Amino acid sequence: MSQAQVRAATPTDVPEIARIQRETWRVAYAEFLGEQALAALDAPETEQHWTAAVEHPGTAVLVATEGRFTVGFCVAGQAPADEVASAAGELPEDAERVGLIATMLVEPRWGRRGHGGRLLGHAARELRELGAERGIAWVAQSDAASLGFYKRIGWHPDGTVRTLDTGEKTIRELRITGSLAYLQLTS
Repeated sequence: MSQAQVRAATPTDVPEIARIQRETWRVAYAEFLGEQALAALDAPETEQHWTAAVEHPGTAVLVATEGRFTVGFCVAGQAPADEVASAAGELPEDAERVGLIATMLVEPRWGRRGHGGRLLGHAARELRELGAERGIAWVAQSDAASLGFYKRIGWHPDGTVRTLDTGEKTIRELRITGSLAYLQLTS
């Protein structure tokens, strides 16, 4: 196996981040999203969105590499109040110490090689540096692979759900939560 690493993304990584999102969504999420949502990923605005994310202060955009290939990415930062609130809009006592894994994707052909764990370990370090103790992520209820990944690291649904409308379909997402304390860096 080639050398696997995680590093902070730079603007030069944006085309690969956009490509990984397109490829992964088309392979893993096509049946959930619909054609309109997938077609929107080809718009020039997709790369502009990712450039803004990479350059946004307080947001960690990380890329996983294996050898010369970029194989995945993760976006993490302080969880906004509306992401951590209960369905009734109430904030938990630890709201100021909650980080958000906004997106984490590894191209399916590079899966099961530890890239997700490495990305999450580095994201956890970034979030702890921001004062976060607990993390949250939103995962499609029908995404067994991602739900299984989070379960293996000790994160579980907290009972909060949301429904996203793609314009053609709706996606029910579960909020997953767990401690950031035990997630360690590998590579």
